[in-house]
Amino acid sequence: MSQALKVGIFMTICLLVLGWLVLRIEDLNLWGGAGQRVDAVFDSVAGLDDKAAVRVAGVRVGRVDGIRLEGRRARVTLLLETPMDLVEGTRALVSNMGLRGDKYVELIPGPDGARLLAEGEALAGETPISFDQAMAKLESIGDSVKGVTDALAGTGGETTGGIGGLVESLRETADEIRALVLANRASVDGTVRNFERFSATLADELPRLTAQIERALGQVEGLVAENRGDLRESMANIRTLTERVQTSVDNLNEISGKIARGEGTIGKLVNSDEAHGELVTALQSVEKGVDTLTDTLGRVQKLELELGLEGIAYADVDDGRAAFRLDLLPQGQDSSRFYRVELVSDPRGRVIEKEEIVTVQLPDGSLETTTTNKVTVDQSKNLFSALLGFPFADRRGRLWAGLIESRAGAQVDYGLLDRRLWLSLEAFDFGRELDRDPHLRASLRWDLSPNVYIRGGYDDFLVDEYESLFVGAGVRWTDSDLKYLLGSVPRF
Repeated sequence: MSQALKVGIFMTICLLVLGWLVLRIEDLNLWGGAGQRVDAVFDSVAGLDDKAAVRVAGVRVGRVDGIRLEGRRARVTLLLETPMDLVEGTRALVSNMGLRGDKYVELIPGPDGARLLAEGEALAGETPISFDQAMAKLESIGDSVKGVTDALAGTGGETTGGIGGLVESLRETADEIRALVLANRASVDGTVRNFERFSATLADELPRLTAQIERALGQVEGLVAENRGDLRESMANIRTLTERVQTSVDNLNEISGKIARGEGTIGKLVNSDEAHGELVTALQSVEKGVDTLTDTLGRVQKLELELGLEGIAYADVDDGRAAFRLDLLPQGQDSSRFYRVELVSDPRGRVIEKEEIVTVQLPDGSLETTTTNKVTVDQSKNLFSALLGFPFADRRGRLWAGLIESRAGAQVDYGLLDRRLWLSLEAFDFGRELDRDPHLRASLRWDLSPNVYIRGGYDDFLVDEYESLFVGAGVRWTDSDLKYLLGSVPRF
């Protein structure tokens, strides 16, 4: 098999893999239908990414195909791979796949028999409570519990005394009642005298009242005789109700006794200062944990990861150049610098110049020393780059400095046409062997999409022996692309 045939087979495989990755990342279906598009309007779609799944009853039926701001609300375009009959009352809900899974859009069908939605009519969107809101509610609950415990212990700021204060208040009330009785003794004596007069009057009127009561009892007896069945049933109900009330009173007495004896959680909390202190300590630990978790999630959200894979073919070299790149792009206040690590496989290797000193003993016994410069080529081909970048010109340009292909160097990138076309100039290996000029590389990159680009340029144009035109292509993935790609890998 010739070298050209091997290269052709390898490039064909690479192009097939690249095409499959492009189709998976862009979520393109070359053999399917156009699908059905419908819009949904949300108050907030925080965390929902483009190309996120659309599900009905947990089954994937499409994907998100665009998110845009409309006034103060977000309008999300849903592409349904299989057309569905959407009726009035159908809702769209932003949900999570597990505790830390990706967000997706769940379609909740409307009632049976409802009218079909007209073309272009948007669905009503619902956004669940966010993680930050849940943390705020948890912190509010912790503050409320802490306030209750402080009030019971008598350390709640304006509310002082706790259980001891309540007892003291009861004692003061009893003293006030005693003083009130002493101050109104004369009134009490008058009341007793009035009661005596009332008793005398009652003795005089008692015979007449007795006769009236007897007549009333006769009437009641007749009424009872007429309604004996209903009365018996009512008495049975009253007896059952009385038993239930007695059971409830017994339960309350038992609970209050346990609290007074310090049994159970509430009893220990009321009677034990140690339990109160442990509860306050636990609430403080929960509060610190929530603050730490919030700070950690904030730092992770401020860091964006970008992976890249690139292949380049030279005009006068049989083999090609491959590179794997990792970029760390801080967001927010830390976005004034970038970081890049790159592994490179260069088919031309690296020229190494070494000085050799050879000493030979002549027949007459004298020594002759010869110094020569030996030039070799390191065929390991594996090189690395480590660069620190800074933006300029309103972030249209980037200046990089550090190691380029295992040698000190610098690189300048500048974006044109809304940063879809990038001009780059690299300069490195300034102390080159054989007093050669530094390694310079000029290139032009065109972004076909956010994930795929092509690149071409002129490499090492200061050295006639190594100068060459090159052309290549590459793919790159951001955080959201990697999560979507990993979620799309089939399971075996």
